[in-house]
This record gives sequence, structure tokens and C-alpha cells, in this order.
Amino acid sequence: MTVTYDYMGKVVLVTGGTRGIGAGIATAFATAGAEVIVCARHDPPPAPLGTPSLGPSAVDAAPVEGVRFVRADVRDADDLERLFSGLDRLDVVVNNAGGSPYAPLEGTSPRLHARVVELNLIAPMLVAQRAYPLLAASGGSVVMIGSSSGVRPSPGTSAYGAAKAGLHHLASCLAAEWAPDVRVNTVVVGLAATEDSADHYGGKDVGTAIPAGRMATPADVASVCLWLAAPGYVTGAQVHVHGGGEIPAWQNLASKDIS
Repeated sequence: MTVTYDYMGKVVLVTGGTRGIGAGIATAFATAGAEVIVCARHDPPPAPLGTPSLGPSAVDAAPVEGVRFVRADVRDADDLERLFSGLDRLDVVVNNAGGSPYAPLEGTSPRLHARVVELNLIAPMLVAQRAYPLLAASGGSVVMIGSSSGVRPSPGTSAYGAAKAGLHHLASCLAAEWAPDVRVNTVVVGLAATEDSADHYGGKDVGTAIPAGRMATPADVASVCLWLAAPGYVTGAQVHVHGGGEIPAWQNLASKDIS
């Protein structure tokens, strides 16, 4: 059974929406009829032939229409002001922009870790704050894109994991603070397959470490965003999109010992 959503007449902002999970979310909302604005620091990469493009020069010709690109760094107050000043209506914000390079804490730049926290925690807070008046007027919602790194150890990306843990808590706080006018929920994403996943996971098929047998796709995450953003009762929730989690390494070690 396929679940469909009608977002005709709705305006949706997806931060970091030009590639990976963000592009999948933007495409899903546009396909459901929404007017979608995506923002990122850099122009969208060209799409492979025959696939939807989010590029500013290709939007009109793209198979998925209704997507508009605005260059903006969500960590920059002036960029946020420019982004929001062009909006007179907003129904959904998907705070997707984020990420981190592999950076063990010892011997790395303090500024790097501060910027990681700024991107993954402070920026979503500022985006939500700036969006609140428009969302309150429309009875809209915020969807935070969290991470399993925020609920389990994240060695090598400790600042990222700490920031995502903070993001999950921020969403819970805002859900209570802004109810009943604006709903705020979190999608906690596990291991995900994107254009960067091969490099990120060292070229290995880490899907075998997931009970579902594969990594999450952008479409998997997008379908949950469509549900959470639709009018309803759910707020302050964390929906884990991780295929059952990650099989603990000790289980493999224990099974080898038993055999």
C-alpha cells in the first residue's frame, strides 16, 4: 500500500536540501505538491541525466517542479534574514543541514569542533526561531533531522554526536514551548546511503550491521518527514529511522566464540 500526501498550497523550507537526504526530502515534498525552497552554501551539483535537478538554472525543466534554490549559510544571521525576508508564508521547516568530517578530538582544531556544533545545533535553533512567526500563523511544523550519533557513542565525531543529542533535546523543548501553535518533531536517522556514504563508510557494505539488511535511503527519511509535517497531534516525538538499529559488535564476537 502506498501512502500519499497532499501538500498543495503549502510552502516548505528544507535546509541543506540540494544533495543527499535533503534533496530526497525536498523532492518528496515537491512531488506532493508543495512549493519547496532549498538552501545551501553552494550551488546544487548537476544532476545525472534523467534525474530531477535542483539547480537554479534547471528547476523549470526538472521532472520535479516547485523547487527553488537560495544560496544561504544557515550559520550566518545575514543570510538567514535574506532567506526569510522573501517569505510571506511558511508551513514546514525541515532542519536538515548538518554533518561533520571525521575529526578525533585530540590534536584537531578547537575552531573545527565549534563550527560542527554551530552547524548541527545552533543553526537549526536560529532557523526555527526565525521561522516561528510564519509557522505559528499557518499552524505549521518543524522537523529536525537528527542522528543515531546523538543517542550512542560517536567516536571520531564526538562534537557532531554531542550536537545531535542537543538537537534532539532542543526539539523536545520547542515542542513544549510552542504548543499548540507549532509542532516540533525529530527524525533520528541511522546509517544512510547517499552519494557520500561509500567514502564515509570506507567503501564497505555496512548494511549487514542493520537488522533490516540495508542502510536507510533518502526516500525512507522523506516519507517520515511527510507524515510528521502533516497536520496532526504528534509533537515532541523522536522517530528512529534506522532499520532496527545497529547489531552490536559483541554479538558477532560472542557467536564466533560459541561456534
